[in-house]
Amino acid sequence: MEIKIICHRCKQKFSASTTTEIIICPQCRTVIPNRAPRKQSPPSGGDYGSSIPSLIGNLLKKLCHALKPATAPGLSSFVYPKSCGLDNVGALGNKRAVLCGVSYKKWKYKLKGTINDVFNMRDLLIQYYEYRDENMLILTEEQPDARLIPTKANIESSLKWLVKDCRSGDSLVFYYSGHGLRQPDFEGDEIDGFDETICPVDFLKEGMIVDNDIYATIVQPLTEGVRLHAIVDACHSGTILDLEHYYDNNEQRWKDNKPPSGARKQTSGGKAYCISACEDDQVAADTTAFSSKTMNGALTYILIEVVKADRYVTYGDLLKRIEERIEKANERGCKPLLSASEQFNVYETQFKL
Repeated sequence: MEIKIICHRCKQKFSASTTTEIIICPQCRTVIPNRAPRKQSPPSGGDYGSSIPSLIGNLLKKLCHALKPATAPGLSSFVYPKSCGLDNVGALGNKRAVLCGVSYKKWKYKLKGTINDVFNMRDLLIQYYEYRDENMLILTEEQPDARLIPTKANIESSLKWLVKDCRSGDSLVFYYSGHGLRQPDFEGDEIDGFDETICPVDFLKEGMIVDNDIYATIVQPLTEGVRLHAIVDACHSGTILDLEHYYDNNEQRWKDNKPPSGARKQTSGGKAYCISACEDDQVAADTTAFSSKTMNGALTYILIEVVKADRYVTYGDLLKRIEERIEKANERGCKPLLSASEQFNVYETQFKL
């Protein structure tokens, strides 16, 4: 027999057995006592007091079992490690990732699917591209490590960590799921007159992170032989890395995104790619049109599905399939965008993180 539960912390709705002493929320991992009435069986043999140690031992075993990754459908489960990439200075491999999901859970404009997005992207990187947990920084509001809460300062520090001492052969990933906004450009380096931004959890107090700063932190330092992929599932995210070229999927050709001011937005020899949820003047879609089970960003959800179905998909086919799925769901006004530090044949180049 099952009961319906609403987590008091993240408000996630799910079901659990009435016979389970300890329940773990599949989204935020909060331990919830099961208060459903259960028939109590008297202890067999001896007095009640002598069975207390064994009862406690059994309860602890069940707690340990409950804290193992859950398998709730549609949710990726993850127990935050005691250490992270910040503790592994000098021991980093050639694949590093910063995965940031901001839910703004204390604000009225909170997002419900960003935590799912981060965990699903983590699973993709580990299972399909051989990344390792110890070489990732995962920033969410549920993190027990204060350094990994997605504040402005922490996101900026994590981006610096991502490219620190990068060298030929390194593959780097920056993933962001959260709010994105625009603000007037006062430096004359935006064709449309607006800077694109991402919104840390404390952006109302500390401000947004502007595309100029993201470029300066993780694009400009890329040396020869280093590859960076950014996947940004946010509104107004089209040219969030300020890369000099973007691909027009309708016209099937690359277009110029160089700053009108004459400034150059180049790497130091490496390559940078960005797949954004929508163009600069558009809002991103979520998966309410695809699935009623969980909430996710549409870009993240479809990208992962496509890659899992076709390990050797090209950039062009990936972009085309994402756009087709979004259009089929009638999410009009949302068109994914590919930008890059240099032009390449999108239908002959395999998408590989």
